[in-house]
This record gives sequence, structure tokens and C-alpha cells, in this order.
Amino acid sequence: MTARLMQGNEAIAEGALKAGVRFFGGYPITPSTEIAESLAKLLPKVGGTFVQMEDEIASMGVVLGASLAGRKVLTASSGPGISLKQELIGYAAAAEIPVVIVNVQRVGPSTGQPTAPSQGDVMQARWGTHGDHSIIVLSPWSVREAFDIAVKAVNYAERFRTPVILLTDEIVGHLRENVELPAEVEVYPRRKPKISRAEGYQPYTPDEDLVPNVANFGEGYHIHVTGLIHDDTGFPVGSPKVTRDAIKRMHDKISRAEDEIVEVHTEFMDDAEFAIVSFGGTARTAYESVLDARKRGLKVGFIRLVTIFPFANKIIRELSKNLRGLIVAELNFGQLVYEVERAAQGQCPVKLCAKYDMTIFEPEEISAAIDELIAEVKSNA
Repeated sequence: MTARLMQGNEAIAEGALKAGVRFFGGYPITPSTEIAESLAKLLPKVGGTFVQMEDEIASMGVVLGASLAGRKVLTASSGPGISLKQELIGYAAAAEIPVVIVNVQRVGPSTGQPTAPSQGDVMQARWGTHGDHSIIVLSPWSVREAFDIAVKAVNYAERFRTPVILLTDEIVGHLRENVELPAEVEVYPRRKPKISRAEGYQPYTPDEDLVPNVANFGEGYHIHVTGLIHDDTGFPVGSPKVTRDAIKRMHDKISRAEDEIVEVHTEFMDDAEFAIVSFGGTARTAYESVLDARKRGLKVGFIRLVTIFPFANKIIRELSKNLRGLIVAELNFGQLVYEVERAAQGQCPVKLCAKYDMTIFEPEEISAAIDELIAEVKSNA
């Protein structure tokens, strides 16, 4: 493999392409535009299609249509554009349409600071669209991992027939690193019906893993797709039982695979008394702070969430048992900290280290939070 100097956004485009994405619909918006620019050049070379739509709503609609027609699809945006996509993200969840949505986070709300880094869309990624929906959210911290996570996001979208949000940030999106990309990756194929129409095929009859094998449009099957709660036929049914069963199944198809989906990177946890939880670009700074703490003789561990949702409840709960305190470093006013606090279940104090002034963390800032937490714990002992 030959090393290449490339940007995080470019790596996402390359990863998606490698995973089989052959359709992109989007609209330029800082700081995600390089994903669209890359795919505009690369997709035609492999028989794919790039479409720039008139806005983010249309972009989301066109990728859902392409997915239903059998293409693996991706769209990318940031801030205001992601807000506009939310209604159709909910449609994709209800209709179980495979789609990957990249959110390269920037400062908000509204137009905010378009060129500045932020991690303020954590809760939006989980609950941005309305209703009790299931979703998968993944976050890389390096250029190479941006490639790998893009592959994984496409595979998860196809495997679970669900929207997957690749939640990155301006730090990683615009970061440039020398990377070696693999020649081959594991690719999950589009699911296909296992029985024919004559044998009683229904598009939303779940398979053993609770995921339906919906036929692509144009393959000779009768298919009805709707955002309304529906039964196995795909047609809406105003029934409490059908509604309950459908919503539960859409959650269960992901929750039963949580042990496989949830990915957490830890270091220095064997003897840790304290630990930092972080993700994305901020985790890079947090890691430097942990290394500094170790040099100073402090037993501080490192916990990086690669999978944001489903949340790593079991892992955080287990790690918290042996800790005297946790710090959550995030580039926002405080969002992920509440998930960590809930998962820790009071086994140790959880402290927020937040920043939201359009600048990235300096290692010294997180180091200061470590020292403050240790002093607080010792004074309360």
C-alpha cells in the first residue's frame, strides 16, 4: 500500500466508495463540502451517480429514492443542512431504508460559526427526528479511521436497513494525515428477498435477525413504502398491536446486536483511578492530556467512544465500578456527559469539561480539569 496525504472528508468519500456507495445526493455546506467534491470526481469513474440538489431536503429525498431502487447511498452535510434532513431521516427509520448521513459538525445553533469546530450535534444525532426511532451513530478520530468508519457505516445501513449517521467534526473533516488505505474491505451486500411473490413474499416480513428483506424497486415485486406505521405488507394499519410490534422490532433489530455494534477504545484502564471519556477530534487532545497525567504519576485512563449510539452503557457501567471519577471532554455546552452520568449509575462522580467558543481544546485545559477532579475527590474523601 502507498501512503497518501489526504483529508478526513476525502477519506470518508473513499471509504464509502469502497463499501459500494454508487449514489450521492447533496448540497454544498461548510465544512462537509469536500465529501461532495470528492464523490463528484470519483463516482462517475465507477459507474456511479453524483447529483447536486437544490437544497438539503431534496438531497435527502433523492438518496432515499436511489436506495429503494437498489443503490447504496450517502449524503453529507453540516449544521443547518442536517436540521433540514431530519423529517426524511425519520422516514428512512420508519420505512427501513438503508442510508448513510455524514454530519461534519460546526458551531451552532442556526448558522452559528460555519468554519469553526464543534460537537454540538450529539443529541440531534440520536433524537433529531421525532418519535421512538432507532439509529446508529459512529464517530472517527483520525483520517484513516474516517475511511474505516465510512465502510462500517455503509455496512451497518445495509445490514440493519436503517439510517446510520457518521458524526464527525470540522477537526477530523479538515485534518490531513498520511494514510495507507486497504485494497480490499469487507462489504455487506444489499439484502434480497428469500422467497418469490408466488410463495407469499411480503416486503416487511422480518428475517431471523428481525430485519426485513425488502426487494428493490424494478425487480418484479409489489412493494409499498410509507412513513406510516405498517404491517408486513408495507401498508399502514391503525392497530395498537401492529404499532407496538413494529416500533419494538425496529429497536430490537439494533439492540440485540449492540455488543457487536458498540465500539470503545480504551487505554491505561487497568490501574486507572480516574478516566477521560471523549470522542472524535476532541479525543485526540484528551489523549495527550492522559499521556501528560501519566508522566506526572497520575493514574488516569482513556475512554474513546467510536460508537456514540447505541450508547456504551454496559462498558461505562463496568469501567465506572473501579474509578474514583470520570471527566467527559466535549466541544459543546454539555451533551454526552448526561449519557455517561446515566450509564455510570452513581458509582463515581462525573465531571464535564466543556468548550464552546469556536476553538479546539488545548491539552492544558483538559489537564486542568483532571487536576480539579482529583482535588475535589480527595477533599471529599
